[in-house]
Amino acid sequence: MKDPITYRVNADRLIRMALEEDITSEDLSTNCVMPEYQKGEVQLICKQDGVIAGLGVFKRVFELLDDTVSFDMRVEDGDEVTVGQLMAVITGDIRALLSGERTALNYLQRMSGIATYTRSIAKMLEGSGTTLLDTRKTTPNMRIFEKYAVKVGGGSNHRFNLSDGVMLKDNHIGAAGSITKAVKMAKEYASFVHKIEVEVENLDMVKEAVEAGADIIMLDNMSPEQMKEAIQIIDGRALTECSGNVTKENIQNMIDVGVDYVSSGALTHSAPIMDISLKNLHAI
Repeated sequence: MKDPITYRVNADRLIRMALEEDITSEDLSTNCVMPEYQKGEVQLICKQDGVIAGLGVFKRVFELLDDTVSFDMRVEDGDEVTVGQLMAVITGDIRALLSGERTALNYLQRMSGIATYTRSIAKMLEGSGTTLLDTRKTTPNMRIFEKYAVKVGGGSNHRFNLSDGVMLKDNHIGAAGSITKAVKMAKEYASFVHKIEVEVENLDMVKEAVEAGADIIMLDNMSPEQMKEAIQIIDGRALTECSGNVTKENIQNMIDVGVDYVSSGALTHSAPIMDISLKNLHAI
């Protein structure tokens, strides 16, 4: 983690909630076969190629169950790993290793899948001058982990939540009455430190957003031709972002347009998990 102190403040509560979801009173299966303390170790094995992310969260699951657990880590977040690779050996109370296995792997598989998918798209944008962003289309109670995984994969984070910045989408504009009114109201209400982003769907909206003084203009579901014309209209008076069903399959169409940012909900809502296992558990 880049900032383990504040990350842990936010992450511990969520990890505990995940453990409580999986263990409501006891781990019945584990207590059947391991009624008392026994030190043991287990191996973390990669079962497909990809980018690893979430090792700190993986470790924290076991630390919350066993404060004596130790880790022999062979990789770190951001590393590209391959099928069959031994990534870590975990040593501790066998009861904790068994009880924490599924929760720890759920985090690691999900986060590594996002990092892997993000890395594949980020590589396509290298040298283009366009920054890859995620969105708020995240799994409830998983945002802190999923957005971290995007960064590990080479992407950047858009707003973290609704308190982070002003984004005036179609329904905000509808509520205000127009783009001009919505931007004016945002400037009057929000702190001067917050930029104002406006989502637009056609060139008339682009013109209005520019004249209203938007800091960032999001070109939503426009064709590459429309986006090129929109950028000419904006002419450097605002930052530009394109969005709307951006995936690995169609992002190539965005590269030559010249937008500053491209945001993709697919980074978090459509990335498949990465196959990872805990194997060869034994007493020592």
